[in-house]
Amino acid sequence: MTAAPSAAPAAENVITKEDYRTVFGQLPTGVTAITGRTDEGYPMGLVVGTFASLSLDPPLVTFCVDKSSSTWPSIRHMERFTANILSTEQLPVCRALSRKGDEKFRGIEYEESPLGTPRIPGAVAWVDCEVLSEVVAGDHYVIVGSIEELAAGEGEALMFRGGEFGEFTRWPTPGPNGKA
Repeated sequence: MTAAPSAAPAAENVITKEDYRTVFGQLPTGVTAITGRTDEGYPMGLVVGTFASLSLDPPLVTFCVDKSSSTWPSIRHMERFTANILSTEQLPVCRALSRKGDEKFRGIEYEESPLGTPRIPGAVAWVDCEVLSEVVAGDHYVIVGSIEELAAGEGEALMFRGGEFGEFTRWPTPGPNGKA
């Protein structure tokens, strides 16, 4: 029996941050405000483009946060958060919660959820969660939340793609003959 020739080691593939951002910038994402409270009880939030459903049974969601975030640790201690899926009308909310500092909620209306987390009126949906787990993955934390309560509102979801904000465009649904 002849041994199979060993494969040559693969050439090292260098993926630059610019290439990574260019490729994944093509993928549109929803814009979600993750909100909670600081140790002192003040509302706090951050914006993610990685919020997603994870499991139907049990109902779980996930999102990712950069490890350098100074906001996530101030929310994490509560072990609960609300994911507010922002509408196209809420670009100012997105910009406010994306900035650095402790005064992100200045001028932002919110309501208290039963978990004590801020819900932002006008969001197309909100999901109240308990933090189930947090895993380090590269330069991010992957957060898994157990859904306690959720509801859908109205409006169009704010989208982000290629460094720009926009909204989803609906196309006519094709009929049985393939034509709209």
